Amino acid sequence: MIRALHRWPGLLALALVTILSLSGAALSVFPAAECIAAPQAEAGLTVASLADRIHAVYPGVEQIRRSPSGRITAYWFDQGAPGAAVIDPATGGGVASADPNQAERWLTNLHRSLFLGDGGRIAMAAGAAAMLVLSLSGAALVVRRAGGWRHWFARLRGLLVGRLHVEIARIAVVGLVLSSTTALWMTASTFDLLPDGGAIAAAPTEVSGETGFTLDRIPTLQQTPVAELRELSFPYPGDATDVFTLKTDRGTGYLDQGDGALLAWADLTGWERVSETIYMLHTGQGAATLGLVLGLMALSVPAMGATGVRVWLAGRRGRPRVRGNQPVGRAETILLVGSEGGSTWGFAATLQAVLTEAGQSVHVGPMSAFTPERYTSAQRIILLAATYGDGAAPASAKGFLDRLNASDRAPNIPLAVLGFGDRSFPAYCAFAKDVAAAAQAKGWPELLALDTIDRQSPQDFARWGRALGDALGIDLDLSHQPVLPTTETLTLVSRRDYGAEVQAPTAILRFALPRVLLWQRLIGGGFARFQAGDLIGILPKGGTVPRLYSLASGRRDGFIEIVVKKHPGGLCSGQLTALEPGDTVSGFLRPNPGFRPGRSRAPLILIGAGTGIGPLAGFIRGNARRRPVHLFFGMRHPDSDFFYGEDIAGWQDEGRLTGLVTAVSRGARPHYVQDALRSEAAQVADLIRNGARVMVCGGRDMAAGVADALAEILATSGLTPAVLKAEGRYVEDVY
Repeated sequence: MIRALHRWPGLLALALVTILSLSGAALSVFPAAECIAAPQAEAGLTVASLADRIHAVYPGVEQIRRSPSGRITAYWFDQGAPGAAVIDPATGGGVASADPNQAERWLTNLHRSLFLGDGGRIAMAAGAAAMLVLSLSGAALVVRRAGGWRHWFARLRGLLVGRLHVEIARIAVVGLVLSSTTALWMTASTFDLLPDGGAIAAAPTEVSGETGFTLDRIPTLQQTPVAELRELSFPYPGDATDVFTLKTDRGTGYLDQGDGALLAWADLTGWERVSETIYMLHTGQGAATLGLVLGLMALSVPAMGATGVRVWLAGRRGRPRVRGNQPVGRAETILLVGSEGGSTWGFAATLQAVLTEAGQSVHVGPMSAFTPERYTSAQRIILLAATYGDGAAPASAKGFLDRLNASDRAPNIPLAVLGFGDRSFPAYCAFAKDVAAAAQAKGWPELLALDTIDRQSPQDFARWGRALGDALGIDLDLSHQPVLPTTETLTLVSRRDYGAEVQAPTAILRFALPRVLLWQRLIGGGFARFQAGDLIGILPKGGTVPRLYSLASGRRDGFIEIVVKKHPGGLCSGQLTALEPGDTVSGFLRPNPGFRPGRSRAPLILIGAGTGIGPLAGFIRGNARRRPVHLFFGMRHPDSDFFYGEDIAGWQDEGRLTGLVTAVSRGARPHYVQDALRSEAAQVADLIRNGARVMVCGGRDMAAGVADALAEILATSGLTPAVLKAEGRYVEDVY
């Protein structure tokens, strides 16, 4: 519900909200510019002295106004001709034209009404309302994603566009709520939808009938500092019944022109003060610095609009459309999904369709939306949970375990947990196992015992479906067809072969960049944007499950490069290593933001073995800023599989690679990459103590050995691999 409340106002009102925010940001500059340009009154100057100075220069003065910026403007008649000027309070003379700034007037009309009068004002009020809904719903989504208000500024992960959207929102949301709320207040005031609440001083019925009392002797004007002045209106010349009208920050009063007496006075009411404060907060008039800050926050709206559309499009590509999804309060079966890349949503859609066909009412939603009190009709809850990285919650399950652990008790609704993962990884279905353990600890009734799906296996899913059907007393035939990402045709342009001498044929394959359409450049689709360390999915001929490879190149390199070792009986690796220049394969891009070197100038320690050199070589090739990079590389034999050996010397000469340490495992004295680390223990420890980031790529056994070696090396420094991981200074890409 909250996600929909955030999504649709944003999409429908994007253009209107963008105009509103950009024009508001531009208008925020004018109060500050006016404050800087206008001559300011000296401290202690009274209205009496100011009025006397202006009257001496312009005897026909009719009115003196002071704006919240401190600019003083006088209006007069001279021989029947009107005049106006910005006044220097030190002399009482004019220093600049009082004509309105045409650019400011044009922007104001655009901002208030789109040049469409009252209809435009209503449209812009709708835009402000949409901005308020977006701000509040966005704040709720940030809280949900972060796992609570206390984690508002917690470190984010996921795709760059999504992280950027949330980072901007976390900073700008307060300003956007303030701007949109005050805009709605001012619109309501314009259309007289708010009570007046003002007090007007009663016009005097008795005056002295005299004229000519000098301005500098009027007591009230002598006691009023210019800093409090808003407006002083003079009596009509020759009319002894007219009076001075004084408006200040405190209220409004009338002064006798014959003896200077204060005839009537009315203080500003509390309602008027609230209205004026709201006007100040919205326009920046009287608070130029605040206005500039709010203007800068308003500039975040177009940025969040662009990133929000990108996130929405990515979500539409990643999630299948769930037809017939029932409202959460009326559903008998609640399906909650924890997914990082989107594939688990496809399994949820298949399960929902089959259960619906069997007569069940089903609601499908993210695990991050877990709200037991809303499941008023639920008879069962099924969690489909993938695992992110080394056992962490995937993107759509963020905060689930925190809310479950913080609850007094689990829902009294039978639960089934189904984990999705890859058995080749050590943290196979670790998040699903954590969820099942937490549910058991809370006493959550069990519908089915924890089960798992290996590598998106349709057979495993069908087997689990039969067990679920038995538990429900219905026949369930879960025939799932994975929805594959849209692929591009990749043409091989060159290859370099290694490893034949050690019976481990491996190739560095370089493909031409596929054509990128304009709309892909705008939304980052296809191969429009990628970096070394991202993943490329290759769909082998005759296969249904793509194989992922780490990229050894970025978009700026002008090609797509991977390192592939041929595995005995491997369908995808066999096809790839058999390619010749000119041959083609089908592939798609999958970002991997958790395995990137970042933009820091801190040293990098790159550790890899075998084909794990691929993304590390890409990082070194892309090190145009000459960041200190130290590579530890393990190989079987330098004559057979020293991948990128012919490039490394050039990278060292160019300053892209600072140091190289190799380990050879098929020599007279087998030496592994973890042994190479121990041999350079002093340097490694010193680099890490000084902020170095460690990046490991390769097989899981190698990665485990590296972690053990680093634990030994850092034992005396109080650091551990776990601490470095928590700080974001130790990342792995393990297969």
